Amino acid sequence: MTNTKDLNIEDEIIPLFDFTFNLFTGQDVRDILIKPLGSKQEIISRQNVLKGFTGNWEVIKDYSFSRFNLSEIYDFFETFAAGTFTGARLRRKLIFSEKERHQKRGRLILLILLFHKIHTDYVSKMDSKRFPPEYAAELEGLNRFFQDFNLPHYETFFRKKNKIRIGHIVELVAVISEKVTNGQVALFWKRWFLFEAYLSVTKGIVKRGFVFPSFEQSTLAIEGLYHPLLSDPVTNDLHVNRNVILLTGPNMSGKSTFLKAVSLCVYLGHTGLAVPAAKATMPYYATISVSINLTDSIVSGYSHFMSEIITLKNVLTAADEDNPKCFAVFDELFRGTNIEDALEISAVAIKGLVKYPNSLFLISTHLHQLQDMEIVKNGTVATSYIECSLHNNLPVFTYKLKDGWSDLRLGRILFEKEGLNNMLAR
Repeated sequence: MTNTKDLNIEDEIIPLFDFTFNLFTGQDVRDILIKPLGSKQEIISRQNVLKGFTGNWEVIKDYSFSRFNLSEIYDFFETFAAGTFTGARLRRKLIFSEKERHQKRGRLILLILLFHKIHTDYVSKMDSKRFPPEYAAELEGLNRFFQDFNLPHYETFFRKKNKIRIGHIVELVAVISEKVTNGQVALFWKRWFLFEAYLSVTKGIVKRGFVFPSFEQSTLAIEGLYHPLLSDPVTNDLHVNRNVILLTGPNMSGKSTFLKAVSLCVYLGHTGLAVPAAKATMPYYATISVSINLTDSIVSGYSHFMSEIITLKNVLTAADEDNPKCFAVFDELFRGTNIEDALEISAVAIKGLVKYPNSLFLISTHLHQLQDMEIVKNGTVATSYIECSLHNNLPVFTYKLKDGWSDLRLGRILFEKEGLNNMLAR
């Protein structure tokens, strides 16, 4: 089960990693980011591939080429799927058709120049030993494909003579036709677009200084945590030693942003990517559920409160399935109902969630009466708050995470500061 729409992966997070040159590669980047991987082994495998790219960054950091050239070459290859003349028949056609000769020559020149650049400047220079064996074999497949075109020979001839002869066209078309027939072209595009997707993701990782998390059985510890969309973020450390954490703090103190930052670290870690932190260790969670922006749903007919109920039920159902580890975030749980109901059912929910020791539940709340619960007072449930203080009766936000409970309330202060008492008393 994955419930992460509130992290806005499509609109906000994918653009952090998308530096692609074409729609096919862009789709591969999306596929990498849109869904957590299914096991710790898959995560480590993808991490190792991306670590291979970061280890080769000096070689590939300036990777670029003309999008137009790629489009022309892709279309050129695609025409071969429907069949084309080769050998003597092609030679005769080229001799008697200037148009055919011109079209083939132009596209083959683009192919030679682009493939030679990609192979010579980037792929052939990469150290395959930095990659796991499975992906090193994929790189070798790319290299072989390029090498079969004898690119240095044709590139040198074109550069010196500024043209390609009919014999060269016949030779190159024969190579392409064979590769289309035996399925190598389709495999080549798949490999190349995925190569570019990994390169694009790596650029996002390197550009922002993200780190790869380690995975342990039961530890969630993140140092220097922040949300990557903030221009000047305040970093925080989170070391979890309880399975339920209550987060308090006044409005605008940064609770929701902090919860999003933690959730995003866990989510990105589970896609095999590096995360926005200085250091991170986490368990593998079979379920990731993030509920921060719940609203009434006109389409489903659910109220805000009913959406909260259903989300909690789905999390518990997932946690009951062979007792997997679940990571769940609830921002102001049960704020969709009246305070009396919210207090009563929040207490029941928190007591129940404690009984799932393999999972982690982060819950922000404005229900200050919850601190009187015995499991809160005796430390069974951990409490943290986002720091805020008053200076000259004005709030000062530090956005720092602290241990303990915050009773600071800013509603009345801000209400009075804006002069609403006087305006409403007229």
